Amino acid sequence: MKTFKMISFQFEHDGTEIPLIDGITINQENQEKTWILELFTDKQYSIPFQPYWDSQEPFDVQVIISSPDNEPAPFSVKVLGMEEINGRVSILLKGHLRTVRLKYAEQLLQSLLEKNLTKEELLAEFRKGMRERPVLRG
Repeated sequence: MKTFKMISFQFEHDGTEIPLIDGITINQENQEKTWILELFTDKQYSIPFQPYWDSQEPFDVQVIISSPDNEPAPFSVKVLGMEEINGRVSILLKGHLRTVRLKYAEQLLQSLLEKNLTKEELLAEFRKGMRERPVLRG
């Protein structure tokens, strides 16, 4: 197994980012190629997870691991559990890394080129996008 620090967590369908107190991402390195994600956050941020916990339906997320400069990693996950701890909540997810994707910078550039920006605007928006890492539809 390999363990990585979770830097940020975001729902892919609407771009909602969950503020983390702490988080960990574990590559189980097994035949099923499964990953375990655990995020620790304030209890109020468990609300968006509740429908997925109830239905056990998979959903797509983007997680930045190890360093804020890393490209977001796309996962398809299910909620394994949610446990309240002193007004906060630990949310345990299990899933797979989605591998069919363009590199983030290429996706960002493509979306910006479609906006017909000037060269200066394109460069400024690209730099901003690489810093802020908005969810891209793609």
